Parts: sequence; C-alpha cells; structure tokens
Amino acid sequence: MIEFRGVTKRFPDGTVAVDGLDLTVEAGKVTVFVGPSGCGKTTSLRMINRMVAPTEGTVTVDGRDVMAGDPAELRRGIGYVIQQAGLFPHKTIRDNIATVPLLLGWNKRRARARADELMEVVGLAPEMAARYPAQLSGGQQQRVGVARALAADPPVLLMDEPFSAVDPVVRESLQEELLRLQGELGKTIVFVTHDIDEAVKLGDKVAVFRTGGVLAQYDEPGVLLDRPADGFVDGFVGRDRGYRKLGFLSDELPLTELPTVRVGDSAPEGWSLVADADGRPVGWVSGEGTVEQSAVLPGGSLYEVGSGSLRSALDAALSSPSGRGVAVDGDGRVAGALSADDVLRALAASRADEAA
Repeated sequence: MIEFRGVTKRFPDGTVAVDGLDLTVEAGKVTVFVGPSGCGKTTSLRMINRMVAPTEGTVTVDGRDVMAGDPAELRRGIGYVIQQAGLFPHKTIRDNIATVPLLLGWNKRRARARADELMEVVGLAPEMAARYPAQLSGGQQQRVGVARALAADPPVLLMDEPFSAVDPVVRESLQEELLRLQGELGKTIVFVTHDIDEAVKLGDKVAVFRTGGVLAQYDEPGVLLDRPADGFVDGFVGRDRGYRKLGFLSDELPLTELPTVRVGDSAPEGWSLVADADGRPVGWVSGEGTVEQSAVLPGGSLYEVGSGSLRSALDAALSSPSGRGVAVDGDGRVAGALSADDVLRALAASRADEAA
C-alpha cells in the first residue's frame, strides 16, 4: 500500500506542483493519476520512488517513509516505466531486460533466463532477444520497458504515460496486454496519463488532478463517470461520459443467428458475413452472387460473449456496415449477432435494476 499524507511539493521559484495531497493507493490494484498538463500527476508519481522529494508531508510504501532509508534500496522494490521506454541502445533486448537483476548481483545465466521468461510474458518473440532497441517498433520497445521493470519482480510498478508515444492501434494492444499481465501478477501499479479513456479503462481507481496540484476526485471509474465531484471533473471527464459508462455495465445480451459464407460461396441478397474455414469473421459482402475476396469489407469491432461490456456490444453494432454487430466466443468464432436496439434494451433493464 502507498500513502500520501499532506504531501506538498513546492519548487524554489514558488511553483506549487502538488498541494496537500491525501491519497491511498491500494495494494494489488491499478491506480491511475489523470489530469491536464501541469496538474502534478507525474510529480506525485516520482515522489513514490524518491526521484522528487516532498516539501511537506510524507509518502509511505508499506508503512515506510520513502525519505527515511536508502533511495537505491527503495527503488529495487519499485519498477519504473517511462514514455520512451528508456532502453540502452548499445545493449541487446535480452541484456536490457536483465539490467536490474545483474545490478542486484544475479549471475549472468540466471539474469538472462529471467529476461527470456519475461519476453514471453509480455508477448515478445524469442528471436528478438539478440536484437537492439533501434531494430524494434515503438510498441515492441514499450513491451521491453515493461519487461525490464518487472525483471526483479518488484511489488510496485510506476508507469509514467508509457503508451502515449505509440499509435492508437498499438496503444490499445499495450493496454490490453497490461490488463492481462495485471490479472496474472497482481502488482500495485500507479499509472499516469492525460487520457481519460485510458484512465477509466485501466484503473481500479482513478485520481483526477486539477491544475495547481490539487486532487479533485478519487473514485472507482464507474463512480467517477456517474457522479463527478464538481464542474472541473465533469468537464474533464467530458460529454461522452455516458457512453464511457457503458464500459462498466455488462449483461447477457440476446443473440440472433448469423449465417456465414466463405470466399467462393454464393451469397444471398443483402448483407452476408464472411467467415474463414474455422468460423472466424473476416468481413461483410453486400449483394447476391459469388463472394470475391476483393469485395469483402472490414466488419468493424467484435463483441466477445461473456466478457464484453455494453459499450463493446454497442460499438460492434454501430461499427458494422450491416448494422448487425458480430458476437464471437472465446476462440474468436462467430457466436451470433446483436443490434443497437438489443444493447439499448439491456441498458434500460440495467438502469431499472439500479433504481430498484
């Protein structure tokens, strides 16, 4: 557990970066610090590993004041991931990941074995171990950064806007990977972002900071979206918060049958879903006749039965060219179809249950 008690950071020029922060980060959970530029979120994060010293108040990790002991010892128990990964350009990927274990006195064989293990954990192919950072994409470099931060198995992981420098598709993939890893490892993670969508997706709890380093609200994402504390939080969360809230609502949605065709088959009139030989969706075709690969249109997003939220279900329906969202099972095979009306009915039922 990490605690901020009356923490203020005032710089020599008089600037107050953090003002009277009281906050508890729960062990084994993801806590996200979010807010506009200059609100003190990164400064607050950096006070946890003593890269910034508080002017007033105390920051404790598992009950120990971070300013009381040796900073090097403190940091051995805290992984740190930054925006640009911060990899050593002259070291291979394996040796980048093995850096901290080697500093802790592990022998080279053990440290490299740990690096190979973590490459698999974060989704990096074994053949990348001998490459150098410049030979990897931005998303792959960020995975290396996460692996390096996890190398000594620290209980605490600090992440300072780690995914903001990559494109939206890679960013979403990295977010999903982080959620998967957290499900397996259960670390205490403090994550900094300026993106409210990223905050509500990743956070078990979200701390919204206002300019001047003042904590405006600290709540679970669903509460934050449903009941903003004031006008600032309301404005920062944005007008789309009702749509975002769908991400925290789930229900058993009724699925209708969705026949599929394969490339080379004869399609009936209207829209038809094209699937591969294993029953996984490929896209849509419109109009009757033989299905040509060149005529297949991308199918939009998919809704995974049993784990998808109402938001992902609605997105699947709205992004489909046919107006019918595609539901898939855990193996990615077509399980049926749903419509936007199905989702709205489920939302109405969910609200009725909340009011009862």
